[in-house]
Amino acid sequence: MTELEEYQKARDRVQEIKGFYAHVAMYLLANVALAVLNLATLKKNDGVIWFVWPLIGWGIALAVHAISVFGIGRFLGKDWEQRQIQQELDRRHTDPSDVT
Repeated sequence: MTELEEYQKARDRVQEIKGFYAHVAMYLLANVALAVLNLATLKKNDGVIWFVWPLIGWGIALAVHAISVFGIGRFLGKDWEQRQIQQELDRRHTDPSDVT
């Protein structure tokens, strides 16, 4: 891999992380606003607390985004298969007993 390719991969990774943090900021800002709106109009809404539903739904989406950036999604993501193939090739080149 060339230096330029390494730089581009690093830049793409930073952009993924930056996008996740922007998502977190929007989640917090929007859900605080919804909570304030809901609690400010509680008497008009017959005491119904509804802001938890978008909080939960969007929270699930945020968790999926986090997994795709930091967790399982990276493990099984676009580069995972290529890394596994390379590891298998490396193993076969270093293990003389593996003859197929």
